[in-house]
Amino acid sequence: DSFGRQHNYLRISLTEKCNLRCQYCMPEEGVPLTPKSELLTAKEILTLARLFVKEGVEKIRLTGGEPLIRPDVVDIVGQLTKLEGLKTIAVTTNGINLARLLPRLKEAGLNAINISLDTLVPAKFEFIVRRKGFHKVIEGIHKATELGYHPVKVNCVVMRGFNEDELLGFVDFTKDLPLDVRFIEYMPFDGNKWNFKKMVSYKEMLDTIKQRWPDLEKLPCETSSTAKSYKVPHFQGQISFITSMSEHFCGSCNRLRITADGNLKVCLFGNSEVSLRDHLRSGASEEELVQIIGEAVGRKKKQHAGMFNISQMKNRPMILIGCCVFQKDPSSTFDTKCLEASPVGQVSVDCQFKEASPGSEFCTRDLGSCTKVPRASDNLTHTDEEGRATMVDVGGKPDSRRSAVAGAVVRLGEKAFGMVRQNQMKKGDVLAVAQIAGIQGAKLTSQLIPLCHNIPLNHVEVSLSLDETRYAVVIRSSCQTWGRTGVEMEALTAASLAALTVYDMCKAVTHDIVIEEVKLLSKTGGQRGDFSRV
Repeated sequence: DSFGRQHNYLRISLTEKCNLRCQYCMPEEGVPLTPKSELLTAKEILTLARLFVKEGVEKIRLTGGEPLIRPDVVDIVGQLTKLEGLKTIAVTTNGINLARLLPRLKEAGLNAINISLDTLVPAKFEFIVRRKGFHKVIEGIHKATELGYHPVKVNCVVMRGFNEDELLGFVDFTKDLPLDVRFIEYMPFDGNKWNFKKMVSYKEMLDTIKQRWPDLEKLPCETSSTAKSYKVPHFQGQISFITSMSEHFCGSCNRLRITADGNLKVCLFGNSEVSLRDHLRSGASEEELVQIIGEAVGRKKKQHAGMFNISQMKNRPMILIGCCVFQKDPSSTFDTKCLEASPVGQVSVDCQFKEASPGSEFCTRDLGSCTKVPRASDNLTHTDEEGRATMVDVGGKPDSRRSAVAGAVVRLGEKAFGMVRQNQMKKGDVLAVAQIAGIQGAKLTSQLIPLCHNIPLNHVEVSLSLDETRYAVVIRSSCQTWGRTGVEMEALTAASLAALTVYDMCKAVTHDIVIEEVKLLSKTGGQRGDFSRV
C-alpha cells in the first residue's frame, strides 16, 4: 500500500451463516443473509486464492460466519493445499463441529486452528452466545491438541460485566495444554451495541493477571503480529492480547479480507469494499483483477480506515466480515449439573417481629430465634436536611467483612413450570440464563440503584431450584465483600434480576406469573450488626 505495508495474509469468509447469536458479534434477531446466487462458489474462491498467492500471499485463513458448516470445506482446504507458495492454511471456528471434522481437515492440509470461546462456565456460555454447545467446543479443543496442533489458539473476547472475572481461569487453562489463549479487546460493529464501558483494556487485563502470576514472562513476537504474548513459567501454553482498541497495530497490518459475497475489504474497521465477484463474473482478466486489487490496497488508510473515533463507525456486523463467531448444533445437550433443579420444600420467610427498642432483640414469633441488633436509625440516611437525595459518605467507616443473602419466588403455573423443568422453553435454559443474569445484576447494582456505592464483590452466588408444590422457581442469592458498606442491595438486585429473567423467558407461555417474596434473608457485618429472618 501507500505506506509500504506488504500484505501476505488473506482471510476468506466461506459463509455468512451462523445460528448462534454471540452478543459482541451480531444482533439477537440475526442479520439479513445474501442470496446464495450472490455468494462465491468454491471455484471462485479458489480462483481468487490462486491469484492472491501468486501475488505474494503466504497465509490464508478460512472464516465465516461459521466456516465448518459449509459442506465443501474439506475439499476447499484440500485444493488450497495445492497452491504453490502458500505456507499456511488456517481456520477460525466456534469449535462445535471441530472434533468431528478435524481428522479430515488435518489430512486435507489444515495447518492452524483458532477456536472462539469466551467463557469456561457452561451457563455463561449459553448466555453469551444465546445458544448451547459448550461441551462440544471443549471437545474440539482437546481433539486439536491430540492431533498435534501446537499451539491451539483460543480467542476470548473480553467484555466488562460478562467475563472479565474469568481472566485467571483462562490463564490457568494453559497450564497443562499447549494453548495460546488470546484475550481480545471488545470492538465496535453494527448490532453489538458497543460502548467504551464494555471494553477491558490490555493493560487492565495484564495487571489483573500479574497480581496472580507476578513472574509472567513477555515473549518475543513478529513485526506483523497482532498479539502481545506472555507465558507463565512452567505452563505448557501461553496467553496473548489483541489490543485493537487501546494500542492498535495498524502500522504493521498485513491483512486483507474477502467476504462471503466476494467483496474485498482492505481494513476490518472500514466500510469501503470492492466487489471482486462482479469483476470475476463479468469476465475480467487476471491482469485486470490484479490492477483492481492493487488500487484498492493502495487506497488503504494509515489506521482504522482513517477514522479517529471508530466507535461511531458504520460497518457490516462482525458476522458478515469473517471474525470469530459460533454455530448452534441442534442435537447438543447442555450440562446443567451446577444448576440442577430439584424440588424443595416451601421456605418460610414471612417472619413477624416485635417492636424494637434500643438494644432489644428481633424475634421470630414462629421459630423463637432471636438476634440482637442495634436499633435502626430514626432518620433516612439517603436524604439531606432539606429532603434531597444524597449519597452516604462511608469514608470514615472501618473496613470489615460484609455478606448478605436475599431471596425471591416466581410462581409460574403448572404448564410453564413443567416446561422449565424439562428445559423446553424456546429462549433456552431458563435456570441457567437467570443465574447469570442475577450474577451480572449484583455486579451492576451501583449503575441500577442511583445512591448505591460501587463496591468490589469478592463473591456472588445465585442458585435456583424448583418447588413443585407451588409450581415455582425459588431463587437465593448471596454476596460477599470486604469494605465499608454492606451488600444487601447487591443481593437483592441479584435475586430481583434473576426473577425478572425467569419471567421474561416464560412470558410467551403465560402471563399469569407472580414474582413474590423478594426480601433480604440475612446480613452480616457493619455498625448495625447482623440480621437474620430465620
